[in-house]
Amino acid sequence: MKNPSDEVARAYDVWADSYDTQANATRDLDATVLRSQDPTLFQGDVLEIGAGTGKNTEWLAPRARTLLALDGSEGMLKRARQRPGVERVRFLQHDLRQRWPSADGVHDTVVCNLVLEHIEDLSFVFAEARRVLRPGGHFYVCELHPFRQLQGSQARFVHPETQTTEYVRCHLHDVSEFLNAAARAGFVLAQAGDWRDPGTERTAVPRLLSLLWRAE
Repeated sequence: MKNPSDEVARAYDVWADSYDTQANATRDLDATVLRSQDPTLFQGDVLEIGAGTGKNTEWLAPRARTLLALDGSEGMLKRARQRPGVERVRFLQHDLRQRWPSADGVHDTVVCNLVLEHIEDLSFVFAEARRVLRPGGHFYVCELHPFRQLQGSQARFVHPETQTTEYVRCHLHDVSEFLNAAARAGFVLAQAGDWRDPGTERTAVPRLLSLLWRAE
């Protein structure tokens, strides 16, 4: 039986070289949303899970005291390591469904962007985030909005060789799944946001959901 995590990693290996150049409104809005957060969230010891090509890593690197960036795709990490200003970042290829390579209580903030649609068991991710965070630390998540997923949206890209649209394996998570997994892990919700494309009407379905939790 195929390992779904390996399947996702292989898809992102193929996508890596064109990820930053192909049109992608979700990627672009996600970067904008992260940069709109309180900058003090990212000044300590930061763990970024699902770093990808480093679109956010590059922004986080000069702000964080230390930064560990994890991703399941070595192809994506290869691109991330080439970004300017990331010399102090520690990059590691890692399956996020397995115990993370951090000791207990060593991070001030965990950052997770456009990752959880690819992970079926949210409880494990939230439990790991709580384990590696110091008391009072924060877990920031920004994901494709469940309402968008219900309309059929998911991670996809144009294969550079075949020019066909490739869909990356994903899982639908209701908002309640995020909230319940966080509560079980010992998090308190600090902030939530529904993010629409710039210039769209209030009635438009949000593209992204952002959630910020505090570790108790």
